[in-house]
Amino acid sequence: MENQNDYNAEEIFSKALRAGRRTYFFDVRETKAGDYYLTITESKKFTNEDGTFYYKKHKIYLYKEDFAEFNSSLRETCDYIIENKGTEVISEKHDKDFESKKEKKENSEPQNQQEECKRRNC
Repeated sequence: MENQNDYNAEEIFSKALRAGRRTYFFDVRETKAGDYYLTITESKKFTNEDGTFYYKKHKIYLYKEDFAEFNSSLRETCDYIIENKGTEVISEKHDKDFESKKEKKENSEPQNQQEECKRRNC
């Protein structure tokens, strides 16, 4: 069997989804036989102690004959999570808008403290 690294498939179409420290890449590539397949890559950024950074990548290959079942299973699994846990992100660490929400909260705290002080006649 041929090693995947020995054959550098041509990229036909690419879409990136940035989600916090993670980026997901959806790439359409072409096989030697001329058919298309999908690679989904999760790339996650990590920082070394010296401030330099590196990426860890995980990749899956998805072929046309599996699209319908994969899509159905993904949709069913996502629906299950939403139905059972809702859309709210429980862990702030995984919320892609965490930094902007944190900043907004920090900016509103002094105002909230002032309002509380007025209410108590400080």
